[in-house]
Amino acid sequence: MVSKLDLYRVFCVVGKSESFSKAAVDLSMTQPAVSQAIMQLERELDTRLFNRTPKGVTLTSDGSLLFEYANSALNLLDTGEKKILEIKNLMAGELKIGVGDTISKFFLLPYLEAFHTQYPNIKFKIANGTTAEIIAFLKSGDVEIGICNFPIDDPTLEFGPCIEIQDTFVYGEKYRKILSKPVDFEKLVKLPLIFLESNSNSRNYVEDFLLSQGIKIAPEFELGSHELLLEFAKINLGIACVTKEFSMDYLNRGILHEVQLIKEIPKRHIGVCYVKTVPLSSASTKFVQMIENKK
Repeated sequence: MVSKLDLYRVFCVVGKSESFSKAAVDLSMTQPAVSQAIMQLERELDTRLFNRTPKGVTLTSDGSLLFEYANSALNLLDTGEKKILEIKNLMAGELKIGVGDTISKFFLLPYLEAFHTQYPNIKFKIANGTTAEIIAFLKSGDVEIGICNFPIDDPTLEFGPCIEIQDTFVYGEKYRKILSKPVDFEKLVKLPLIFLESNSNSRNYVEDFLLSQGIKIAPEFELGSHELLLEFAKINLGIACVTKEFSMDYLNRGILHEVQLIKEIPKRHIGVCYVKTVPLSSASTKFVQMIENKK
């Protein structure tokens, strides 16, 4: 059965070529099939679309009006199909990611650089936020994938751990004598502590672990960024709880020193997450594969 869209495609080709026979060649159809299609469209619209002459066909006034709209509509459809193919082939599109500043700086940037080099026509949309905010971005559709601190307890999300990280404590020169030997948590919490704000997933993870050890914290300072934790510790305002992997520059240069804990905080992960019921775009799928292949 010939669809209405097929009839309009035949109509437009005939309108351009002004010949059933030429249109038949262009469409890889027989001339009778082209004639039949035009007659069917004329019956459905109850109007004559072409004037038949021995030299070919010309559009009637009704046919000219219809041709203007039908040709524009088909061109738009063709453009839409091409855009879809471009997106599927990563020749166009957008990569929408939710991520925090620290993870962007210390983990995500090399992947963004590699992806952009390989697919330069894909645009980036980066939404910054805490883990809780990124989950909200995912569920609202503002981003397709999130790069977050794990663990996250949400059955609606799919998770893919990427790198293992270690929470630890660091200090400046002022506390070097006090912390020259391994310490337990009971001694550590008696010192001025510097933590991220309580809405941080990293803070909650460490705090929950300490509570499981019977230790309750009362931080001297609660800050909004990992960089500030390091800087506050650097000027001896207290002992900062940080991610070791993101603090190596300070530690390697001797600006800060790591507390030797008698019992380490269990390691956790940073990883990618996305909504289970929402299919990822071609760009997001390829980006997730890139991260997973380089774990």
